[in-house]
Amino acid sequence: MIHTIKNNKWVIGMCFVCILFGTLTFFTFINQSFLKLNNSNLQILLLIDALLLITLFIIIFNQIYKILINKKKGKLGSETSFKYIIFFSTTALIPSILIAIFSLFLFNVVIQKYFEKKIKTVVNTSAEVAKNYVEETKKSIQADILLIINDLNSKSSLYYVYPTQFLKVLTTHRLLRRLDEIYLLDSSGNIIMSNVININFEFVPPPDEAFTRTLNGIPVRITDPVTNRISALVKLDNFIDTYLYIARFMEPRVINYLKQSNEAISFYYSVQNQKTGIKITFAVIYVLIVSLLLFLSVTIAINFASRLTKPIINLINASEKISSGNLDAQVPNIAADKEFEMLNKNFNLMIKKLKQQQAKLLFTERHKAWENVAKKLAHEIKNPLTPIQLSIDRIKEKYFNKIGDDKENFLNYLNTINKQIKDIESLLNEFSNFARMPKPLFKKVDLNDMLLRSLSLHELSEPKISFVFLKDPTAVQLSCDEEQFNRVFVNLIKNSIESIKEKNEKIVDFKGKINIEITSDSAYIYVKIIDNGMGFDHVDKDKMLTPYFTTKKKGTGLGLAVVSKIISDHNSEILFNSIKNGAKVEIKIPKIS
Repeated sequence: MIHTIKNNKWVIGMCFVCILFGTLTFFTFINQSFLKLNNSNLQILLLIDALLLITLFIIIFNQIYKILINKKKGKLGSETSFKYIIFFSTTALIPSILIAIFSLFLFNVVIQKYFEKKIKTVVNTSAEVAKNYVEETKKSIQADILLIINDLNSKSSLYYVYPTQFLKVLTTHRLLRRLDEIYLLDSSGNIIMSNVININFEFVPPPDEAFTRTLNGIPVRITDPVTNRISALVKLDNFIDTYLYIARFMEPRVINYLKQSNEAISFYYSVQNQKTGIKITFAVIYVLIVSLLLFLSVTIAINFASRLTKPIINLINASEKISSGNLDAQVPNIAADKEFEMLNKNFNLMIKKLKQQQAKLLFTERHKAWENVAKKLAHEIKNPLTPIQLSIDRIKEKYFNKIGDDKENFLNYLNTINKQIKDIESLLNEFSNFARMPKPLFKKVDLNDMLLRSLSLHELSEPKISFVFLKDPTAVQLSCDEEQFNRVFVNLIKNSIESIKEKNEKIVDFKGKINIEITSDSAYIYVKIIDNGMGFDHVDKDKMLTPYFTTKKKGTGLGLAVVSKIISDHNSEILFNSIKNGAKVEIKIPKIS
């Protein structure tokens, strides 16, 4: 999902902008937007909507055009991508057009019904009911204050003599007339005496102009929409600077209904005046939304087709390279569905195994070829060595006593020939051993013990070199030919020793060190032999495992070839790496299943 958003961020962004401006256009048409409804604003919004739609069309058309070009060129996957785009676009377009036609027709019928006479009568009547309620409340409070005035004027003496009794009279009138507040005020608005239904209510004094208007003896009605109260103020003639102030709260639900009715009427007539414009706006907005749906469908189709065909194209390309013999081909790791990712992973693993099998096959064939060479070489050279040796012995017997003063040189010459014959015989024996290397006899062997035995051979003969063995704390069991594997470790340690000695010739007081470490995981055992000798930077790693290839003066080039053959026969791997100030050889051995 995140990958899809990243790939189509411009298209998705444009869609959101189009929807935003389409909504703004509609609300501006019905005069419910922060923009004022006039021809100028309307034209600008419609122009912006059109430009956005065209921009979105260009972006998507550019993507479709690239697919069409690829299809024309016959590129892999372009045909499938094009079919998906057609399918998704058609699937989105047909229902969208049908719904658009139906919605426009339905909207036209509904808006016509909305302006029928019955609807208009209901709207007007509901507003009239609310207004009449407010007017009746005003008349009621005016009648109540007139009745209270007459009674209070007749009891003015009680006010001055027994104010407590007078307060009871005020309370009786509040309860009798179902008032919420009743006050006696002076001309400055100060409370002289009061009785209220709730003492927590804040006192709201009448405006100053109301006091002035009461001087003619007529009660003044006051409507306060903030506190939802209707009140009345009148001057008491039989009292000194005293005014009667009563208040009644209107029903909150009625006040709210009144507000809603006024808003509804205002909105209703606003819509009626812009009926044609709303129809046009609705049509424009709907066309915009339908277009957006279509473009989104095309975008989804493009992304879906790309996501589906790209892994397949990668697989086809990789398979074509493999069929041509290139086993280095790999399927790129891309974000795709889980099944495709698993297919790619398995395909790459298959190529890796195929390459390993090919390398093993080539190695085996090459090794067999070298074995045949070694056999023929040993046979062809060894045969004449015996008569040569016999001839030397006869020459010595026949001519030694006949040579005068040059006997010493004569013996030296014969000894040199004998020595060379022995060296050739030793070399031929190595060739013969290489050619006759037996198949491994597998049995369970403790790796720790095997390495300790191999190390012991060298520790005694090389006291100047430091040997460190980090063995596995648990017993490590291998299924291998013990004699052959021991030969592997002996050869590798010997190579490390020779590399250290070569470096010691160049650096005075050089201290050699060889570390051997055993580690393991769930599937493999790893043996690492690390030395601080010359490393492999000066050696061709591609040739170093080839029989008879050597960089040593007296080497036969068979040591690492034998090691490699044994490792291969045991289904293991060996890696040679140069490290800082030395070399590392790592053997990867399968665990016993």
